[in-house]
Amino acid sequence: MLSLYKLEIFAAVIQEGSFSAAAKRLPMTQPAVSQHIQDLETALGTQLFNRNRRGAVLTPAGEVLYEYTQRILALVNEAEASVTAVGSLARGQVSVMATPGINVYLLPSWISAFRSRYPNLAVMLHTGVTQEVAAAVSNKSIDLGFVEGEMDGINLSALGRIILRDVEMLLVVCPSHPFAGRASVAPQALNGELFITRQPHSRTRIFIDRLMQHLGVSLRVVGEFDNPEAIKQSILAGIGVGILPEYAVRREVAAGTLAALRLDGVPMQRQISLLYDTSRPLTPIANALLQELRRDFPALNALWTRNESES
Repeated sequence: MLSLYKLEIFAAVIQEGSFSAAAKRLPMTQPAVSQHIQDLETALGTQLFNRNRRGAVLTPAGEVLYEYTQRILALVNEAEASVTAVGSLARGQVSVMATPGINVYLLPSWISAFRSRYPNLAVMLHTGVTQEVAAAVSNKSIDLGFVEGEMDGINLSALGRIILRDVEMLLVVCPSHPFAGRASVAPQALNGELFITRQPHSRTRIFIDRLMQHLGVSLRVVGEFDNPEAIKQSILAGIGVGILPEYAVRREVAAGTLAALRLDGVPMQRQISLLYDTSRPLTPIANALLQELRRDFPALNALWTRNESES
């Protein structure tokens, strides 16, 4: 008889591309993974993988079994999601990864509302850049991902994406800066300004660099940080100016400890998106978290509309 546990290991080898990568994800030793696959092959009387230097490649029999395995695991997840009473669980958790700004400024309040309703459940938070979030959702190491900004260059073939809302980016300065008190400033006024920004290759940095290049503006970068809070604190200290999402500086602007303004005639908007794995149903707890968030983000209704149309 086929073992569900062994089928899960079989699927992990395929999804990770090798026995060693599957062992790291599960986690277990590589010999243990190999033994489980060997047990499967013995039980079925056929070889499932061809092993070579590049990893493990499915045989025709392995391809057939994988098709069934995907359907079996999807049905198991669907059954669990359908009958689990999340509110009655004594414990449980959902794993979430988000880009730095969302993780620091938005997720805490989202989680607070969720925990108020489900005090026995936990949310495990991880931080990563957009590529890392997308990869973590794809390899099933997290349940949900939240990212801010552009998705160009990201493979979305196995991912679902729902845009939750737009985010306005603002030029942020300390109160003593000459720009403070203005509603907006001409882009050319930024030439030569001391600028604090995210690290190279982050999506926010790419967005800002492309925008400034398009505007013909040359900034003097004096600080590069991997999170928006460090940028904000540097602006507060008067080291330079920066471009940050509105939600990151809302309190400081209201209190007058920072000033925020726009660039004349230049829209600076990005988007916050949910990323999820389309190859499996949401876990019951992930589903409960998104149900809580759909009150503030009606775009999430598409998740349940999609599920209803498929049922």
